[in-house]
Amino acid sequence: MVDTVFQGINILKLNRLLIVSINITQQNHLLIKFDVKTIGKLLFLICAMSFAVSKTNAQISISISASIAPPEMPVYVQPACPVDGYLWQPGYWAYDPNDGYYWVPGVWVAPPQPEYLWTPAYWGYEGGSYGFHAGYWGPHVGFYGGINYGFGYGGWGFGGGSWSGGHFRYNTAVVNVNRTVIHNTYIDRTVIKNTYVSNHTSFNGPGGVTAKPRPEEEAAMKDHHVPPTASQISHEHNASKDKAQFASVNHGHPTAAAMTKVGGRPLDPQGHVAKASTLGSNRTAAKRAPTTVSHPAPKAVSHSPAVSHARPAARTAAPAARPAAPANRPAPKVNRPAPTQRPAVKQPQARPQAHSAPKEAEPKEKHR
Repeated sequence: MVDTVFQGINILKLNRLLIVSINITQQNHLLIKFDVKTIGKLLFLICAMSFAVSKTNAQISISISASIAPPEMPVYVQPACPVDGYLWQPGYWAYDPNDGYYWVPGVWVAPPQPEYLWTPAYWGYEGGSYGFHAGYWGPHVGFYGGINYGFGYGGWGFGGGSWSGGHFRYNTAVVNVNRTVIHNTYIDRTVIKNTYVSNHTSFNGPGGVTAKPRPEEEAAMKDHHVPPTASQISHEHNASKDKAQFASVNHGHPTAAAMTKVGGRPLDPQGHVAKASTLGSNRTAAKRAPTTVSHPAPKAVSHSPAVSHARPAARTAAPAARPAAPANRPAPKVNRPAPTQRPAVKQPQARPQAHSAPKEAEPKEKHR
């Protein structure tokens, strides 16, 4: 056995949540979520683990565990790769101790460095419970439980593309790309029948997939690994905040099955924008919506008391039209005194004189 040592520790702070990713040699990584109040305990835990790991030659596997199996893998459409060099991270079921399983949408992500490939996370039945093995980056794809994630991850290995001279070449036989920005592609359909597994089981073990690591996967386990990037950890964290992603709510059919990129558009299983989701661009739009709606809202409320004493029909009128109504009402009062002016204007009194001589009045008008 090879001595197991820590390769690196990444710390990401999201609001009051501290997420620590510890990269361990071999295929395992430890993701810990702490409240900021427990930082002292975290430091103590890291020191204790460092001491214990340095004294052992055994391979360490630390993971989140659950007493029930995760739901089946949902079937969904893969969005087109939006950026040249991005790699596909398949969607997976993550677990919250309080609310249970929730779906982390499949997403296109940037690798930590060129020539690295992504080994997906998987659930495995171990010691009477289902343990979670976090995904990782490395020069080769390792064992991911034999789970059929699709899009090049058919159960073992990866057929969705390969690196060549620092540039990634996409196999469009199994992955979807935006051809207006990505031109380094090829087609190899042999990977479909070589790696396809016809089931949607989401875990390895009794009742699920019973695959064992192949020699090339065992060799990949000994490579240098890099844990999920900060954006990948943030992506999972955001999914845990959307209740529509939890199996207890969606019954195994997540609202957002995939995303164009981290923070991008959430898509439903059919590839349409998931309007009910609060992830990505929908989350940003939801934050902006209250600010635009709140401005007219106070105006409507402030006018309602005054309108309640007026005629009900006036409520539907524009605020600017209301002052015009009182101005028009006294107008008849102003016009009423007009008859007092009419006597002065009343030239009709001259008409009786004209009646006595109608023939003379008419010629005068004709001369005018």
